[in-house]
Amino acid sequence: MKFQVLDILPHLTNPVSGRQVRTDERFAQALTSARYAEEFGFDAVALGERHAGPFLSSGVTVLLGAIAATTSRVRIQTGVSVLSIHDPLRVAEDYATIDQLSRGRLELVIGKGNELRQLPMFGIDNGDQWDALAEKYELLRRLWREEDVTWEGRFRGPLQEVTSLPRPFAGAPRVWHGSATTATSAELAAKWGDPLFSANAIQPRDNYTVLIERYRKQYAEHSHDPRFAFVAAGAGFLYLADSTQEAREAFGPTYEKMVAFFNQPGNHTPGNEMTFATIDDAIARGPVLVGSPQQITEKILWWHEAYGHDLQSFSLPTMLPHEQQLEMLERFASEVAPVVRKAAPTILWTDGDPYGGRPAAYGRTVPDPA
Repeated sequence: MKFQVLDILPHLTNPVSGRQVRTDERFAQALTSARYAEEFGFDAVALGERHAGPFLSSGVTVLLGAIAATTSRVRIQTGVSVLSIHDPLRVAEDYATIDQLSRGRLELVIGKGNELRQLPMFGIDNGDQWDALAEKYELLRRLWREEDVTWEGRFRGPLQEVTSLPRPFAGAPRVWHGSATTATSAELAAKWGDPLFSANAIQPRDNYTVLIERYRKQYAEHSHDPRFAFVAAGAGFLYLADSTQEAREAFGPTYEKMVAFFNQPGNHTPGNEMTFATIDDAIARGPVLVGSPQQITEKILWWHEAYGHDLQSFSLPTMLPHEQQLEMLERFASEVAPVVRKAAPTILWTDGDPYGGRPAAYGRTVPDPA
């Protein structure tokens, strides 16, 4: 198992303490967490992208560039990049810049976005986001793999012999497809032979199991090598304490008030309500990592029994003091990650992975993996 630390930069008032971090401090915390994640041995860090609601992640490429410039080993991902609302040419340029800054450590995670309010902000009609995602991804692939691209489609103006600059550092970066609740992104990933990133954030485990099994079946039907049908799974907030009871009592009131806020009309996409309203239900069956190191280890392996996933993502409880977040991050790295890595090995980001050679030697270009 590999591990990713994800921050979608929520800018929320702690519903229990009434505390809210200033915007500049929140950005500084995101950068600091990424540096510590690298120091503690995590495999990847990711920032999400939102353009509506209480989030500070609209300028995610700027922050990812800062992370690229201040780290040296950890892989850099998105969670997700909302390709459906963006110009693929600009996405190719911005993320190739981050890929160059990081010397080949970028892996993009794309999706149509899980926030309907941002669609009209970028001129996309509700209902068109899936078609926009598929078309724009096809163009992005060409821009990262070809020069002098000539293209015409529905969701942006035509291109005539365009070469996007900068070029990626060492061939086109790997692209994962994020899927929150529907199979469309999983189908797109299977079509292209790309890995799937299951949100694992709202619904019960069995729902995500169906999604992942469908992805793997279609991946094989497209004649891709099943060894590389990599799967990632998200999680809710991490709250690690000496005992599960201690974690439950400390984090439960904050969690339950946050769920109540999220489930209010207008604060979520219809159909995406949080189904685990109480902290006890969330610990027992839901997508949170709250408890002792042993409880959290068992929870991840419980997911792995169903998903067979290669990469586990989680988010820090960013409404709590940052020092407390970093302490949990360090404890996870030392007490949880080694046990899970041994119990659930993977070839992701190893010599057995076609992209395992990234980051590449300086200046090297490689052919696109089959």
